[in-house]
Amino acid sequence: MGSTAYLLSVIAVAALATFLTRALPFLLLYRWAQHPLLQHLGRYLPPVLMVLLLLYALKDALVSGQYLLPSLLSLALVTALQLLLRNPLLSILSGTGLYMLLIQTLPPG
Repeated sequence: MGSTAYLLSVIAVAALATFLTRALPFLLLYRWAQHPLLQHLGRYLPPVLMVLLLLYALKDALVSGQYLLPSLLSLALVTALQLLLRNPLLSILSGTGLYMLLIQTLPPG
């Protein structure tokens, strides 16, 4: 098999696997969409996951203290922009840009 055909087959398999992992829950659980447990999970799981991602992202800065100020300032910017503008893309890009700018210009610590 040529390298191009191999790469295309790998991409096709990855695309199919990604599509199936996204679509199967909707296809299999549509009958239970109004179940109280699924509604509870749908309401409370996203904020819990955001807190876990936040703690994971800040764990090194909190433990070592290195880049703590850039991390906290970027977090404050993202939070403020999200509360004011409700635009996730703008919030994330602004926070990432500020963080990159700060870690390039400020001394670590």
